[in-house]
Amino acid sequence: MKIIHISAECYPIAKVGGLADVVGALPKYQNLLGETAQVIMPFYDINFTQKNEFESIYEHTILLDKDTYSFRVLKPVNLNIGFDLFLIDIPELIFKNYIYSYDDSTRFLAFQVAALDWILTLKTKPDIIHCHDHHTGLTPFMLQESYKYKTLNKIPVVSTIHNAQYQGWFSHEKVNLIPEFNFDKVGLLDWSGTINPLASAIKCAWAVTTVSPSYMEELKIAANGLESLLSDESQKCKGILNGIDTNVWNTENDTYIKKQYSINNIIKGKQANKKWLCNTFNLDINKPLFAFIGRLVDEKGSDLFPETFNIALQKNDISILLLGSGDKDTEYKLEALKEKHIGNYNAYIGYDEKLSHNIYAGADFLLMPSRVEPCGLNQMYSLRYGTIPIVRSIGGLKDTIIDIKDSGFGFTHKNTSVEDICNAITRATTFYKNEKAFQKTRKRIMNIDHSWDNSAKKYSELYKSLIN
Repeated sequence: MKIIHISAECYPIAKVGGLADVVGALPKYQNLLGETAQVIMPFYDINFTQKNEFESIYEHTILLDKDTYSFRVLKPVNLNIGFDLFLIDIPELIFKNYIYSYDDSTRFLAFQVAALDWILTLKTKPDIIHCHDHHTGLTPFMLQESYKYKTLNKIPVVSTIHNAQYQGWFSHEKVNLIPEFNFDKVGLLDWSGTINPLASAIKCAWAVTTVSPSYMEELKIAANGLESLLSDESQKCKGILNGIDTNVWNTENDTYIKKQYSINNIIKGKQANKKWLCNTFNLDINKPLFAFIGRLVDEKGSDLFPETFNIALQKNDISILLLGSGDKDTEYKLEALKEKHIGNYNAYIGYDEKLSHNIYAGADFLLMPSRVEPCGLNQMYSLRYGTIPIVRSIGGLKDTIIDIKDSGFGFTHKNTSVEDICNAITRATTFYKNEKAFQKTRKRIMNIDHSWDNSAKKYSELYKSLIN
């Protein structure tokens, strides 16, 4: 079975969030199952593309309304990431030093058109086309309705919603950019008076998946305006929990961390990595270390962090370390908090992949008080590294973390509120003092399997059902 994934992000090429991690891992594990999985993504002017060599395997032009753009399909030279990678280079639109900007509707539409134009030329067509998020949300519609892709319209299309908050809306004034189709079908593009790529994908894809079972159910109640559509299309919707790449996230061979370790020497390994973190960020190694890694956006509950951290640090004898960037006002307040809690709190504003690995390896607890969390990968990384998650019970967090009080291995809270987060931190601080139970839980969570093996099999089953 030949599978082509189409995505705006893919680790290790271009990463903004969890979408990249999924698209960089799922095809690898599908190939290990004996499938042929490939990825098509945009060619950005970023660090990865600057440092690697590429060969052009196809060149042509696309027409968007009255404008013609040249494009190339590039393939990396001497890159082994577990699957074939193809990059669409449209210099005028895509080759920028950023992945996302304020209005990317034309950029990502051009990317999708070029990708489908190239697929038209392939001798061996894919058995499945798998689209990811709104950036590729018009692909199902174009395959179904655009005249030029008529020969491809029997190929099953799967669309995965990684985050329904972002839908790619743009005005009907740009409808002529889409390759010609029967205008009677324009309603398949529309939702609430605008062209909505994510809504169109839900309408036109053969199957719609989300990245956790709980998130699929939650979307029928809160999906930024798409609730009724998802309920109406529920017969073709399925939640499949994401996995993590256990080759990349492996404490025994992780070259990023200061000391590699296994479940057999977890105490010494965690302590060595914690020591480096505490020395680097002026924190007390003898106190429980709570960490947050992620974007500073309301979805993650980060607007509550300045007040929450201030109260938690006053109430408990702990340390807190944050790695992230986003809302500038939140960044400012978190930076200002350093002066008030010297030796107990620090923050690295920005993102650093190597540092994130070291935090997973050295922290005692990971905070994820998300308002919205379709799946969440950070909690799975933290489990893998023996760091106990503290999460709001929602979406994928609800599916993966069971509270200590329910014979589980983490700490959960009901609401994203200052009070709930602080109470969870206090509970975890008390648990930390019971060293025997604390160390036993650390070993237990390192044994939990959240690899892509099981998830990849579920996708294969879904693909086969569509083909049959």
